[in-house]
Amino acid sequence: MEDSGSGAKRSYFVRTYGCQMNEHDSERIAGLLESDDMVQAPSMAEADVIVLNTCCIRENADNKLYGQLGNLKRLKDERPDVQIAVAGCLAQKDQELVRQRAPHVDVVFGTHNVASAADLLAKARISGPVTEILVESDEFPSALPVRRDAQHAAWVTIQIGCDNSCAFCIVPSVRGREISRPFGELLAEVHSLAADGVTEVTLLGQNVNSYGRDLALAMRRTDTAGPDDAAWRAGNSWASGRRSARPLFADLLRAVGDVDGIERVRFTSPHPKDLRADVIAAMAQTPAVCEHLHLPLQSGSDDVLAAMHRGYTASRYMEKLAAARAAVDDLAVSTDIIVGFPGETEADFAATLEVAAEVRYDSAFTFVFSPRPGTEAAESADRFVPSVVTAERMERLRAVIERSARLGNESRIGRIEEVVVEGPSKRDPTMLTGRTRQNRLVHFASPETLRAGAYARVRVRRAATFHLIGELVEVTAAARHRTRIPVAAL
Repeated sequence: MEDSGSGAKRSYFVRTYGCQMNEHDSERIAGLLESDDMVQAPSMAEADVIVLNTCCIRENADNKLYGQLGNLKRLKDERPDVQIAVAGCLAQKDQELVRQRAPHVDVVFGTHNVASAADLLAKARISGPVTEILVESDEFPSALPVRRDAQHAAWVTIQIGCDNSCAFCIVPSVRGREISRPFGELLAEVHSLAADGVTEVTLLGQNVNSYGRDLALAMRRTDTAGPDDAAWRAGNSWASGRRSARPLFADLLRAVGDVDGIERVRFTSPHPKDLRADVIAAMAQTPAVCEHLHLPLQSGSDDVLAAMHRGYTASRYMEKLAAARAAVDDLAVSTDIIVGFPGETEADFAATLEVAAEVRYDSAFTFVFSPRPGTEAAESADRFVPSVVTAERMERLRAVIERSARLGNESRIGRIEEVVVEGPSKRDPTMLTGRTRQNRLVHFASPETLRAGAYARVRVRRAATFHLIGELVEVTAAARHRTRIPVAAL
């Protein structure tokens, strides 16, 4: 697709808000635009096509989007041919509001329309603004072209949607019901990634440890699949075993970890109520699976957890975490915690602090409750916790989390850690940045230039709250992926 005025290729810029699922969708949107003969622009201001891939989990995501759209209105006035697209969860939920508040937007498309991104932009150039929102789709973004910034690492979507009913979460409304990808299709994608030089994959889903339950249940109901078809849909282990209606995530972890060339396997996010013994065993027994577990707590109060519809108690959460730590040596643990859920008392919050202090999380994403229209919790306005109270509680929680993170990092001083190089440090380009199997960030000096994707052993010399500082001991493996050469506009 060429610009009719200059003959140069049109350029694009994608900005992502939100979670890894959105990041993954953005990689596919970029891949589709490049397949449509566009090139990546160095900045938003220089792009011919701007895609804002949105999140709607918290209210500040809305505010950021509309603030950005306000800034882009001036750019659109200066350059009328610039196309602006709003994609993702907020577009799925509030398409009419986006149109109302930002009429200068050319395309609005939802979470199930990623595959149509380039076509919708082309249509809008001819016939004007376009809005397209599918209510549901069984298409997976992983099947689309991709443009990854990190060539050694890749996300793999194993399921879309969610069947849980957490009182605070809008995801089921914008992502739809839970649908798992066929086992064989996932393995084929991972084999393809490994052949392309990818050494680290992260398995993505709203509730990864329920992966495959729908596949197994559907196969049990029909019971007509032959051995090969059953293995392709649900894996060899399920096809050759009892064929029970069970999740298949443990089988998937083992199978992905056995793919030649894959050195590290990560996953996010599991739900504590569904963390089964077979998944913990697969983590412990599959060398490629990293020693890191992101296990969202949300609250340490049983009353709040019940109001959230989380399906577990604080003690049950601790039991599952203890089982994981007993099985997986040197396990790092991170979490999500919401402060100020409607009706949260000081005693409820104290219970959260108690659990956080006992677990000693290595890191945590902490959020003040944000009411999302359409969720059960948003209807409890009479029980909202005052902002002055939530702000004070958040500071106390951060102090506990940061103390644990700092102590965890300090315990690594003197150790030699395996890291995969991510590139130069953003704050100090003379240093390299790598990541350990436990997902710790390490900045280290190196006498030689190392490509992103190289593996090295680094001796830790110092520790800060959120990173380690070390020195190179040795390079253990060079990056295997081919270097991506940008195609300049003609």
